[in-house]
Amino acid sequence: MEITKETLGEIDSLRDIENMKRVEAALFISGKFLSTQELVALTDLNPILLNQALSSLSDKYSEDFSIEVVNKGDLWKMDVRKEYIDIVNRLATGSEEFTKAEQETLAVIAHKQPVSQAKIIQIRGNKAYDHIKKFLDIGLIHSKRLGRTRELSLSNEFHDYFSLGKKERSQGKKEDNEAIEEGE
Repeated sequence: MEITKETLGEIDSLRDIENMKRVEAALFISGKFLSTQELVALTDLNPILLNQALSSLSDKYSEDFSIEVVNKGDLWKMDVRKEYIDIVNRLATGSEEFTKAEQETLAVIAHKQPVSQAKIIQIRGNKAYDHIKKFLDIGLIHSKRLGRTRELSLSNEFHDYFSLGKKERSQGKKEDNEAIEEGE
């Protein structure tokens, strides 16, 4: 197979698109200004390719989009254009999916699993009954009879819900087991 100028051009174009996607992902998820150095570290791009990607990304999010790429000196950020801030504010001030208390109860279950419901109630108080019922209804936890109480553990739906892949699940258990063996 012969490599032509057109083939090289296509390869360069695909590389540029991939670079732009890497930078876009970093800016999108950060939600804050990132320095060029931080972007280089996050994307593994050299500064020249990073600047090309940032320029392309700025052009991509022209006035036709509600999102814009904001640049202040050496700092970069993706943000909602000023004319759409009212939508963001309405969403941001709405109710969260889980209250702080529910989040704390779920964190205790995740940390101590498998754990008895009685232990969760002892740690979190009687309101945890409502939290546990909600988590069961949503399918985030499993419950099975254990004497006069129930044993609670995380379900596969929990891992899917919070976008935890199998690798992250097994890695976390491996690290937990190592810590237990070392007596931490």
